[in-house]
Amino acid sequence: MDSKIIPSLWFYTNDGRVSQVIQYYKNIFGNNFQEGKIIPLGETPSGNTELCEVQIFGQKYSFMSTAQKHHSFNDSVSFTLNCSDQKEIDKYWDYFTQDGEESQCGWCIDKFGLRWQVIPANLAELMSKPNSWQVMMKQKKIIINEY
Repeated sequence: MDSKIIPSLWFYTNDGRVSQVIQYYKNIFGNNFQEGKIIPLGETPSGNTELCEVQIFGQKYSFMSTAQKHHSFNDSVSFTLNCSDQKEIDKYWDYFTQDGEESQCGWCIDKFGLRWQVIPANLAELMSKPNSWQVMMKQKKIIINEY
């Protein structure tokens, strides 16, 4: 069944080409990332603009890229990555923060400004341990064995 609601993400690239965005996420998500056809919209009030529908882990998204900045991403919207172990946390965290930035408590910002919560899938279990809140508040990247 097709998705009734598809989140749309508006990116900024110097030339408005969405292929830069696609390649960035394809690099980290590999076979869990599928892209559709790029739809060039040409010159818009935001400069050159392109669209592309993608799927990440089976979830559809609409990517739009423009050559001029419009609205930046912020903390009001983030994507949670439930990771199976520390190795998977490290993989995503290291990739997103390489050209992005670290935040706190498993949050980071990728190079396009998108917010990610890179957390262990068993976070609720970890947070039930004594002093878990204090441990988390001291962490940027989640380190499971510190709980």
